[in-house]
Amino acid sequence: MPVSEAMISGLIVLERSGHDGLVAQLTSQLRRLIASGRLGKGRVLPSSRRLASDLDVSRNTVSFAFEQLAAEGYLEMSHGRRPVVMIDGAERIERVGAAASRVQPGKPRLSPWASKLRETDWPMSYLAPLRPLRPGHADAREFPNEIWARCLRRSAVRAGKRELGPVNRPRLREALAHYLATNRGVRAAAEQIMILPSAQAALTLIAATLITPGDEVWVEDPGYPGAAAAFRASGARVIGLGLDEQGMQRVVGTAAPKLIFMTPSHQHPTGRLMSLARRSEFLAACRPGKTWIIEDDYDGEFHYDSRPVPSLQGLDTLGRVFYVGTFSKVMTSDIRLGYLVAPPALRDTLEIAQRHIGLIAASNIQEALAEFIADGHFLAHLRRMRRLYHARRDHLVGEMERRLGDFLEVEAPSGGIQLIARLKRGSADRTAVKRLVEAGVETRALSSLSLGRPRDHGLLLGFAAWRENEISAAVRTMASCF
Repeated sequence: MPVSEAMISGLIVLERSGHDGLVAQLTSQLRRLIASGRLGKGRVLPSSRRLASDLDVSRNTVSFAFEQLAAEGYLEMSHGRRPVVMIDGAERIERVGAAASRVQPGKPRLSPWASKLRETDWPMSYLAPLRPLRPGHADAREFPNEIWARCLRRSAVRAGKRELGPVNRPRLREALAHYLATNRGVRAAAEQIMILPSAQAALTLIAATLITPGDEVWVEDPGYPGAAAAFRASGARVIGLGLDEQGMQRVVGTAAPKLIFMTPSHQHPTGRLMSLARRSEFLAACRPGKTWIIEDDYDGEFHYDSRPVPSLQGLDTLGRVFYVGTFSKVMTSDIRLGYLVAPPALRDTLEIAQRHIGLIAASNIQEALAEFIADGHFLAHLRRMRRLYHARRDHLVGEMERRLGDFLEVEAPSGGIQLIARLKRGSADRTAVKRLVEAGVETRALSSLSLGRPRDHGLLLGFAAWRENEISAAVRTMASCF
């Protein structure tokens, strides 16, 4: 129902302590009155002086609101005249409503890649609050948050003095180059290292830079689902290669593809170590400039029964290997940073692509992490977590063998933050996972990590994020379910 001029101020309620300022509140409420038709086209509004007096606000508040509505086309204003409403909101609502009633809702048209997303189980489809024994997570409760907070504060204080240009901060690049050379056998100059929001972002960047739709990419099967997801999004034909005791098996006699993705230091999910002979075989099959290997060292820092195995990248003398890592497994998943060591021939192109796609990590986090590494906190935390996770691995293996030995065959990995327990009878691992999740224990079906027909059936269990009493309770729950 249209309202008289005298009633306008009575329809406006301004909250003095509201989150929105008075100008924003007044603008919004006048806009709604016009759009609903209560202030019809041609209606002359009160002067700014009159409305300000009625609402007990400054005249500037009303003037600013009128000016904003005039800029949006709701009002017409001219010198010496009161504002006039320029649209018929009631007519517009009726017209739009009638048009909407004639339009049948349709399904959105998705890309071929996006249309198949719901068929995948990556990320895990039941992502609820973190519960035992979800794989792939470090223990955030053991992270030195006070030290990290000091690094963040100092980074924030120095923000105004930093150079704005580089998206990949030089201090972190240099700290990482030294760490990777010393601890992982990676051979790279600091300029080859790119800092990204995650390891998954690194795979996305590589795929966007190198893959032409239809290109062939080899991945491990079973393997990391995120890799296949990134390559398929770029139009690649993803082919899964099986595993044996030495790791990923190359199909002899077939031409090498555009990309080969592997986790040689600790295969995901089996934990197997790729032999030196197999590594050399894959390197020999890669034609420089034609075929590239992506080495994902997602939790290579954690080895318990021997020293960490040097990287595949360190064996490559012809610049054919990308090395990808993440800080979420060593530190905490809240620190969303990964890194990519690029082959020298692709470094400049990848940096341009990084900016175009927008895969840029916050500079203050990069600077804080550079300090965290340079001051020795990173290595100290890593050494402590190795001891802790080693004990947790052994505790989970012992509890599983004692309570579930009749049903599951546990494989104790030499490193990492998760392990596999294979079903001794049957292949209904997805049914078992559903039952366990309902009981409060999160795990993953090994068969869900296969690209084709599953070769293995079992459970993927995380142990790093859980204390020994939590592990024991989770295994008791599993035993009751089985």
